[in-house]
Amino acid sequence: MKKEVFWRVVVARAYPRVMSIVRAARWTIGGTIVSLFYMAALVLIYKSINAPPEYYSFAILGSSLLSYWDNVVWNMGMQLYWDKEDGLLELYMIAPMNRMALLTGMALGGMTMTSVRAIMIFIVGVLLFKAPVVVQNPFHLTFAFFLALVALYGVGMAFASLFLMWGRQVWAVADILMEPVYTISGSYFPVKSLGHSLAFVASIIPLTFGLDAVRQAMFGSAWGLLPLPYEELFLAVYGVFYILLARYALRKMEYLAKVEGKLTLRWQ
Repeated sequence: MKKEVFWRVVVARAYPRVMSIVRAARWTIGGTIVSLFYMAALVLIYKSINAPPEYYSFAILGSSLLSYWDNVVWNMGMQLYWDKEDGLLELYMIAPMNRMALLTGMALGGMTMTSVRAIMIFIVGVLLFKAPVVVQNPFHLTFAFFLALVALYGVGMAFASLFLMWGRQVWAVADILMEPVYTISGSYFPVKSLGHSLAFVASIIPLTFGLDAVRQAMFGSAWGLLPLPYEELFLAVYGVFYILLARYALRKMEYLAKVEGKLTLRWQ
């Protein structure tokens, strides 16, 4: 019975995000167009300096996968904060269900919704700029992409509770996590160009190894920071770590709500 309730909550929480692909198509199309302009600017810069054609693909691939990071920060990390503002969080706290089901549904719905946008960006970018697309290892491409999504949405699940507990500072934190990550994650260029020291610091964010692993599976190991199996191992570890962190943060939030009657940490 508990498992049935868990999965019913997952489906119910994922449903509005999946349906928004059709019902709020203007937001998907609008976000895609904005990403295309940003990606086009980078491709044109690479063309102007006569960079290798692979860099066109790097910019397109980076723009596609950054859609997931945007979704993780704003539609996952900020969701419980917005639910609190809308008066829904109280219902989540008193409902006889596993709160992890809420986060799982948010993650699965977010993956589906964002995948539509990412695919549109990638296809339009490749066709528009005739960027080379080579898949040297289809298995590792699929496996690395899956591990990257699990790790990224594990981060989003953890952020959902942590952002809520941080309180009013949440907007500043979310903003801080956007543009710098675009650069240090190696979204538009091989991350090893930053130097190994800075690249390993940047790899704390799963997006870094995720992008690098996908890039290696497509274009070869010459562009990678670490051998591909190692990066996949790191992604798997990140996935487990951030999901456990999400579970801990959620329990901490429940404790604050039910025992102390608040949703922010003491130092606030």
